[in-house]
Amino acid sequence: MSPTLIIAEAGVNHNGSLDLALSLIEAAAQAGSDIVKFQSFTAAKLVRKDAAKAAYQVANTGNTETQFAMLRRLELSDTAHRSISEHCAANGIEFLSSPFDIESLRFLLDHCDLKRVKLGSGEITNGPLLLEVARSGKPLILSTGMATLGDIEQALAVLCFGYVTTQGAPTHELLLEALGDAAARRVVAEKVTLLHCTTEYPAPLGEVNLRAMDTLRDAFGLSTGYSDHTDGFEISVAAAARGASVIEKHFTLDKTLPGPDHIASLEPSELTAMVRAIRNVEMALGERTKAPTPTERRNLSVARKSIVAARDIAAGVTLSADDLDVKRPGNGLSPMLIWELIGSRVGRDYKTDEPIER
Repeated sequence: MSPTLIIAEAGVNHNGSLDLALSLIEAAAQAGSDIVKFQSFTAAKLVRKDAAKAAYQVANTGNTETQFAMLRRLELSDTAHRSISEHCAANGIEFLSSPFDIESLRFLLDHCDLKRVKLGSGEITNGPLLLEVARSGKPLILSTGMATLGDIEQALAVLCFGYVTTQGAPTHELLLEALGDAAARRVVAEKVTLLHCTTEYPAPLGEVNLRAMDTLRDAFGLSTGYSDHTDGFEISVAAAARGASVIEKHFTLDKTLPGPDHIASLEPSELTAMVRAIRNVEMALGERTKAPTPTERRNLSVARKSIVAARDIAAGVTLSADDLDVKRPGNGLSPMLIWELIGSRVGRDYKTDEPIER
């Protein structure tokens, strides 16, 4: 079983500051994360100027500015993206950023050496962006917050079409054909990971529904993980124990910083603890075989018991239940044989507690 891929989600917790973004990279690497992820967008392409903020954004940042104005402050320039990508390489951690439009995706692919693409939950119905990702040939991690199985199936149809075609627009008929094509499904199975997610910050525990991760795996036969928006990191650890191939978790340098996501993020010490906990869970999951482990084998004779004489027994006595007892250590006859001994005749004398021989 491959180790869980741990994505430290910096998101927009850089607050538009390159220096803060670089510090987030260093913190993610020091915590032992595999990937540090940002978000790539231009506000003008992402949101209308009159769009309202989400309720959690209002709660965390107030309502004195529009979502557009907030996102303008959180944009990263092309130069900043390059610096961030280079700093990731220097710190030995994979760079990743979620694009929210085709232009941002193309920039990331052309200039930031992306190994894979991550799309947020809001893009699961963004057919054009899904198609562009698929035609890039890159592996995709796709969050499924707010989605139904039908939504996910439609997204997968676009991905099936895009991964195996190089041109042309999909029609309803072509998408259905691609979804049913065994070769296309095999490509998608190799390329796509679905993340279960609850799109709320922080996500209420009663709405996490980790078992839905199993449903995604069973329904689509794809690698499945979890994008965690809950407080703390217990649910991330539980998801890893449940077989998540990817864990994504927001983090920040300081929860008290202004911004929409800081308060629902882990601080560096918590991120370190989460990574350690997940790695411990992976180690403990081990194999499906139920058999004595190497350390257990050393304890077998100490913990188990053998058949011993319950009292002094003279040679020639026919054994009864009252003549036999079971005591540690377990380096003699197994107590599972005691019923076979009852009624048999002993060939020599035994002292109390002496192991019985056959």
